[in-house]
Amino acid sequence: METTSSSRVGAQPAEAPAPAAAPPHAAAQAPPQEAAVPVPAARRTAEGFLAADFPWYGLDGAFTGPRWLMQVGTAADGTVEHGSTGHGDEPSARGELATGEKERFAVVVTVASNPLRRSSDGTGVLEATSVASAAWLAGSGLLAYSWPGQMDHTLRNDWLDQQTEAAWELADDLGGDDWSTLSLPVDGAPTPFHYRESEFGWVLAGSTGSGVHLGAYGRGMSAYGLGFSVIGDLAAYE
Repeated sequence: METTSSSRVGAQPAEAPAPAAAPPHAAAQAPPQEAAVPVPAARRTAEGFLAADFPWYGLDGAFTGPRWLMQVGTAADGTVEHGSTGHGDEPSARGELATGEKERFAVVVTVASNPLRRSSDGTGVLEATSVASAAWLAGSGLLAYSWPGQMDHTLRNDWLDQQTEAAWELADDLGGDDWSTLSLPVDGAPTPFHYRESEFGWVLAGSTGSGVHLGAYGRGMSAYGLGFSVIGDLAAYE
C-alpha cells in the first residue's frame, strides 16, 4: 500500500519548512490545518484544547510512554475544529528518513463532527467534516515533517505540494484499493478504521460514538497494537 510520506510531529527547527496548505478543492471539506510553525512540546499548554466543545482523544492506558500536545486548528471565527496529541518520541524535522535516527511515535488527530454550516462571512456553505477530513489531516500531518534522505532542500517544497495533493486524493477515496480495514478499540469498543501504510509510515481514520472523527499517523509503532480513548486530563500531555 502507498501512503503519504513520513512525518514529524512536535519540535520544528527554524530551518524546517512549514506544513503544506490544503489543495484548493480540499478546503471545503477538510478543516483548517495546524499552525504552520509548531511550538516545541515543552512550551505548549492545554489552553487551546480547553476551548473546544468536543472530547479529545489519545492513545489509551495501554500506552505508557511520553505524551505531548501539538496544536489546535480553528475556523475563521476562532472555533476549535481539530487538534492533535503526540505519543512516544517527539521527532525532529529531519529524523529517520534523512538521518537514520530511529524514532517511534504515533499522533492522534481529533476532528469535530460538524454538520453542513455557513461560512464565517455568511456568503457560502461549508461541507460537513467527515472521516475523509480526518484521513486528510492525518496524511498531511505525516507529510508535513517528511524529508526523503536523498532530496535536496530546494526540491522539497515541490515534492511536498505534489504529495499533499496525493494525500487529499487518497483521503477522498477511502473505499479504494489503497486502503484496507483495521479494527481497533475506541473507548473499549471495537471500531473500524481505514488504514494504509508504506515505507514512510502509516495513516488511519475512522469515527467514534462520541461525535468526533479520528485520524492517526506514525512510524516505528505498529498501528495494529493501538487503542484510543477520551483524554480525561490534558495535564498528562503538558
